[in-house]
Amino acid sequence: MEYIVIGAVILLVLFFIAQYNRLIRLNITVDEAFAQIEVQLKRRADLIPNLVETVKGYAAHEQSTFDAVVTARAKATSATTIADVAAADGALTNALKGLLAVAEAYPDLKASANFLSLQEELSTTENKVSFARQFYNDTVRSLNTAVKTIPTSFFAGFAKVDARDFYEVENPTDRNVPGVKF
Repeated sequence: MEYIVIGAVILLVLFFIAQYNRLIRLNITVDEAFAQIEVQLKRRADLIPNLVETVKGYAAHEQSTFDAVVTARAKATSATTIADVAAADGALTNALKGLLAVAEAYPDLKASANFLSLQEELSTTENKVSFARQFYNDTVRSLNTAVKTIPTSFFAGFAKVDARDFYEVENPTDRNVPGVKF
C-alpha cells in the first residue's frame, strides 16, 4: 500500500513538472518567434534607405511618398510592443507599396539593375517577414491553447505564463491599394 502512495505521488510530481516545463517551452518559443519578426523587420528597414535613394534619383518630385516611407520606417524601428510593432509594420508596408507604385511609372527605373536587385531583396524579405508572422501566430495559438485548457491551465499561474496577443498587421477595412496620382 505504501508503494502505491509513493508511486502516485511520484507520478503527480512528474506530471506537474511536465506541464510546467511545457508552458515554459511554449512561452520561450513565442518570445523567439517575435524576435524573428523583429530580425526580418530590421532587415527590411535596412533596405529601405537604399530603395528610397534609388527611386529618388528618377522621381525627385515624389517627395511626399519618400517622406511617408521614411516616417513609417522611423516608427517601425522604434516600436517595442507587439501591437506597436504590428501597427508600424502595417504602415511601413503601405508606404512601401506607394513607393513601388511610383517606381512603376518610370521605365528607366524599372530597368535599373540596382533597383531590380533592391526590389528582389525586398520581396524576399517580405516573404520572410510573412513567414515569421505566421510562425509567431502559430506559436501564440499553441501557447494560448495550453494556457486556457485543462490540465495546463492549472499550472499557468504558477509558471507565470499568460495568453499572448496575436500579431495583426492591419485593420481589415484598410486593405485598399494606395493610389498614386501624377
